[in-house]
Amino acid sequence: MKNSIPMICLLLALATPSAFSQTRVEKKIAMKSNGYGVTYSLPKTSLVVTAEVTKVTCKAGPYFKYAGKHLGVKDAVMSDHVYYELNKVYLQNKGVPDDENTYIVEFKPKTTAPFVYLTSDGLLCAINADYTPTESVVAVAKRSAQAAEKAPAPAVMTEELLMAGSVTRQAEVAARQIYKLRESRMDILSGEADNMPPDGEAMKIVLQQLNDQEQALTALFVGEKRRKTTFHEARVVPEGDLDHEVLFRFSEKLGILDADDLGGTPIYLNLKATDRAPELDPKEAEKKSKALKGIIYNVPGKANVEIEMAGDKLYRGEVQVVQFGTHEALAPVMFEDKKAPIKVIFYPETGAIKQIIQ
Repeated sequence: MKNSIPMICLLLALATPSAFSQTRVEKKIAMKSNGYGVTYSLPKTSLVVTAEVTKVTCKAGPYFKYAGKHLGVKDAVMSDHVYYELNKVYLQNKGVPDDENTYIVEFKPKTTAPFVYLTSDGLLCAINADYTPTESVVAVAKRSAQAAEKAPAPAVMTEELLMAGSVTRQAEVAARQIYKLRESRMDILSGEADNMPPDGEAMKIVLQQLNDQEQALTALFVGEKRRKTTFHEARVVPEGDLDHEVLFRFSEKLGILDADDLGGTPIYLNLKATDRAPELDPKEAEKKSKALKGIIYNVPGKANVEIEMAGDKLYRGEVQVVQFGTHEALAPVMFEDKKAPIKVIFYPETGAIKQIIQ
């Protein structure tokens, strides 16, 4: 394989529901109308690096000067500001169709119900076997982040609080309301309230309302920190080893930035091949290609990957890389048994065999 500049694409994307969906697969049945054949593509390795970033919007409460005096809080938000946190970096091995490696799965007529599962872009998943794609770690993280977003409950402004003249007086009234809410919660939990909720579900609702109101009033003193998590992708299609390849940059003030934006600290990807197929000269490669008959599949090579920022290792692991490997084939005779057809399950992201069931 020749070393060349990798293809890198940066996608800045919010965690939208459509981004959570699993890989779509389609069942293709070999029949007379399609010549008992199904066309498929083998993939090239595309490494998808996803940065999970949280934007924290801090808003000072109107009574922040009195947080220590009335509530004993020392770390109240003192001014409005925004900062970003880099929570985690994920690495996914995703295959992209290789236009130069497209083949046909051919079956003999009258074979018992031959079928193939393909991804929506034509990558091979399974032959004569059912296939269900698994949900990625990133998809789970996106769904969890969206579920965690919660709008703050508005504080109930009592008549006494609204009628209080000065800010100092308003803070005193708000603090009293907070302590009254805490007392009401303790009375319910201890069973000493004058009007106890009739059942467990009602108690749960009442306690949640008390908690929401306490948090809303407390925010008038300590301020608010609203957190919104987004996910940002950089894709790399490696053709050789990579050393300090800039994926994107990160700034606590600005969040994720493009690779060429000097306003942030670079996030690097290092990749080094550990298992690479011998490189064939053109004649040898052509000879091997012609000799492959049947179901062509990938035998990927391997590489060690590190992702780092400012000397800190954000990710370290091993990945399979199709571009560092070779092709092999399953003989057509394996699929000629009409009574008990061979079942084969593949890794669609690499085109390698996962399991053969006889």
